[in-house]
Amino acid sequence: MNKRGIRWGRRLETALVLVAAVAFGSWREFAFINLNYQIDHVGNHTRFSYAHSLVQGWTRGMDLHDLLVLKWSLAFVSMAVMAAMTVVLVRIQFGTWRHARAILLGFLGFALLSLALHFLSRWAPPFELVSVRVSHMLQYPVPLLFVLIAAWGIRTRMNADE
Repeated sequence: MNKRGIRWGRRLETALVLVAAVAFGSWREFAFINLNYQIDHVGNHTRFSYAHSLVQGWTRGMDLHDLLVLKWSLAFVSMAVMAAMTVVLVRIQFGTWRHARAILLGFLGFALLSLALHFLSRWAPPFELVSVRVSHMLQYPVPLLFVLIAAWGIRTRMNADE
């Protein structure tokens, strides 16, 4: 690393990962909002669904169980995609893959915490909201922000030590 900080190649690579993460997050938001509308429609037997016609077409003929399985499956896929993007961003920022295992174990730990809180919410209902928030943190670009903050802090400290 030079005295001026991060090289331009890394800035471009970082920007590409962030753009991909925001695009994925937008797709995820569209999919889940409309999937929740469709779940509400099927579960409550309403006259019509507020879900986008595209999502209605994709889920046509699915019962409530199938929709919930689809939703959970997409949640796990979203977590896996964000975990992969986090590993890639750490590789770009720090130039090594050695943190990949710790990142993946961190994602797994938070996912298990979310699942445990979900099951505990039967006895303590406020845990359900915490469970959802932890799960959402893993599905959105939040971990990427932690990586960028850590990289900035380390670079700031390294430049101060020079």
